[in-house]
Amino acid sequence: MTTSAPLSGYRVLDLSRILAGPWAGQALADLGAEVIKVERPGAGDDTRHWGPPYLKDQNGEDTAEAAYYMAANRGKHSLTLDITTPEGQTVVRDLAKASDVLIENYKVGGLKKYGLDYDSLKAINPKLVYCSITGFGQTGPYRQRAGYDFMIQGMGGLMSITGEKDELPGGGPQKVGVAVTDVFTGLYATIAIQGALLERERSGLGQHIDLALFDVQAAVLANQATNYLVGGVVPQRLGNAHPNIVPYQAFATADDFMILAIGNDRQFKAFCEVAGAWELAADPRFATNPERVKNRTAVCDAVAKLLKQHKRDYWLETLEEHSVPCGPINSIDQVFNDPQLLERGMRISQHHPQAGEVDLVGNPIHYSRTPVQQDKAPPMLGEHSETILETVLGYSEEKIQTLKENGCL
Repeated sequence: MTTSAPLSGYRVLDLSRILAGPWAGQALADLGAEVIKVERPGAGDDTRHWGPPYLKDQNGEDTAEAAYYMAANRGKHSLTLDITTPEGQTVVRDLAKASDVLIENYKVGGLKKYGLDYDSLKAINPKLVYCSITGFGQTGPYRQRAGYDFMIQGMGGLMSITGEKDELPGGGPQKVGVAVTDVFTGLYATIAIQGALLERERSGLGQHIDLALFDVQAAVLANQATNYLVGGVVPQRLGNAHPNIVPYQAFATADDFMILAIGNDRQFKAFCEVAGAWELAADPRFATNPERVKNRTAVCDAVAKLLKQHKRDYWLETLEEHSVPCGPINSIDQVFNDPQLLERGMRISQHHPQAGEVDLVGNPIHYSRTPVQQDKAPPMLGEHSETILETVLGYSEEKIQTLKENGCL
């Protein structure tokens, strides 16, 4: 029985910063790949400094490691390298020769001036899978623009459907509370890279992957996009309501809010039975989901009045017993102390050289034979520089010392 992780034996050269690229690199590291993170000497990835909060050392004092950085760099090896120097560029080329994958998120053409673009590295390693992540892609009228998650959430339509209706209190466009465009792009990058590696088994060749945050944000509009493309109606902000299913939103109970997520007519009838409101299920305006969508306000007003009659926990327990989908609205501390999440291994502890044991978020992938690798904390800046140069590239101590003296490491 094999016990090695799925991507054991593959090497990834991660030249990316912030979130989208590092998220892909972390996913590949979890799957067993050796991921070498190249960072600027003395500074490193920008997110190392995006705090507070910062990790605390054994004495309770802030370290230089921001919590943000810890979110996307688990399992990697950190190599500090000044790629603006000829020596640094040579090191990257040597690593590219010895790698299967390269991830970068520089502006379009940003690495060409250093001879580190896809065409240049393809010439020395035709098997290299080279993944470029930009705001708008390698082609198109916006290709030279910088792209940031918040901006792309706006341009890509997500904020037009997120938030309360304009005419209601608190109405207006809202971004999602997590940089979801970056995260989705990192996940698409992971999928694309693995697909390219599988194809390489047949062709023997690598290829260039061109990923844009703007494209990804359009893609993950999912049913809201097809609601427009097929139905011709531009989706609007609905607060917590669902455009295609009713009732499917947050409701107030006698003491707190809860989610009611009724997805079909059987579940609606079951809710009406629990609530003692058979007349709702019998009402032709509410009997089927298409009719409930047409009469959204009337049915939601009726449901809201019913839910106000009891406290949240009563509804959660009773509706669960009758297989009516519902749930609480948890704060993040409640999420990471939930027995279900703990049982699933989604809160993990890793040893950090400065902070000791650190709690982080686990990987949600559960293989039956080849478990993901998540035993190494995000690296300190330059923690593995000498080891990488010695073991991967075979550089001598003298050569490494010269690179240090020249300020390249």
